[in-house]
Amino acid sequence: MKRTIAILTSLALTLIMAASASAKDFKFTEASTLTLTGKLFPDTPNPYHRIDTVRFKGFTKGENQLVRQASGIACAFRTNSSSISVKTHYLNARFAPNGNGISQRGYDLYIKDKGKWVYAASGCNSDSKLENNLVLIENLAPGEHECLLYLPLYSELGSVQIGTDPGASIEPLENPFRHRVAIFGSSYTHGSCTSRPGMPYPAQFSRKTGIQMLSIGVSGRCLMQDYFCEALCQAPDIDAFIFDAFSNPGAELINERLFGFIEKLQAAHPGKPLIFQKTIRRGTRNFSQSKEKFEAEKMAMSDSLMAIAVRKYKDVYYVVPNADAPDHTTSVDGVHPGDYGHVLWAKSIEKPVLRILRRYGIK
Repeated sequence: MKRTIAILTSLALTLIMAASASAKDFKFTEASTLTLTGKLFPDTPNPYHRIDTVRFKGFTKGENQLVRQASGIACAFRTNSSSISVKTHYLNARFAPNGNGISQRGYDLYIKDKGKWVYAASGCNSDSKLENNLVLIENLAPGEHECLLYLPLYSELGSVQIGTDPGASIEPLENPFRHRVAIFGSSYTHGSCTSRPGMPYPAQFSRKTGIQMLSIGVSGRCLMQDYFCEALCQAPDIDAFIFDAFSNPGAELINERLFGFIEKLQAAHPGKPLIFQKTIRRGTRNFSQSKEKFEAEKMAMSDSLMAIAVRKYKDVYYVVPNADAPDHTTSVDGVHPGDYGHVLWAKSIEKPVLRILRRYGIK
């Protein structure tokens, strides 16, 4: 009997402690009052939007939603808190079949250790508790920590509040990344099928090299449209451009739009390097004759036109990424690589891109 009472008492104390931990007080700081990295336009009315869709016109309804999503944006801050949480007000939360909750609606926290960004925590709330306070990490060692919190890839955010211990300090961290390199691309660049917001290849490239990528990945809609080009033309203080421009359009559209796209950008940003990436090979073409034909034709067209472009235009370059392993197991759905594919992609473009950037004093 005494043993039963002791067990029940211990269980009750455990439940009380758990309830106390979940109800722990936090002090909240709006992320936009700290340092936001990865933004092409630093002054959007909503700080978590990538493009101001009131200022820039022409986007379809779906494209409006895509550029208001926070993919590629991260918050950099310093804190001595033992716990870090995040509380979100969502304007639109994405629930797509080819991604998980953490990448689409959740957060990815990195902490600097010995000069390198190291994974610390990630997570998201359940659908029924989406806007509850989400505790990402507890029991941090005493002292200050430099933090980098990646925002959700596929959600539109109204407010992002970072929670810390009530008596702890939290302050903006100076932007940990150098330069401003715009990257416009497809769902690959947006981060579809990655498991966490910090895993798309532009984010990995930035953490590895220290060069800031300003991501305008727009799933399925990177077609070298005039209105996207106009936004890129007006982007401030850009040091270089990188494009994943040949993944969405077919051969005919690439042929129709490529040179005009280059010429318009060069008129707006003379002397800036324009680095185009060849699209990666999709597994869906392995046995489908129609998909094989479509993919082969657009690859051949981009190869042919870029061979002309790098000779015809100064400051234009063509690099070939790789997101596939020898056993062809990096794809999640036959189109999009998972985390390992993005690791390979970031690694494959690192040397050629850095070599080009160094010619322009970007290092």
